[in-house]
Amino acid sequence: MEIYDVALIPLIIGIVELLKFTGLRKKLLPVVSLLFGVLAGVFYVYPGDLKGGILVGVMMGLSASGMYSGGKALIEQPESDK
Repeated sequence: MEIYDVALIPLIIGIVELLKFTGLRKKLLPVVSLLFGVLAGVFYVYPGDLKGGILVGVMMGLSASGMYSGGKALIEQPESDK
């Protein structure tokens, strides 16, 4: 995996955000993020190595969904902090 392949993570986040605005249920967003990560890993990062592509794809998808959740947690304040 090249270092510039990490740039796929923000791309996955952007695609998931677009799908969120189209009305996709919020419960499905992490699953969609994982799916796009695996697809990117298998077809772009490691096209000749299925196991490697799946592993990297899972890491990218989980990273993308984690960044989304982490950013959301920073923006939204808990009720006790207001």
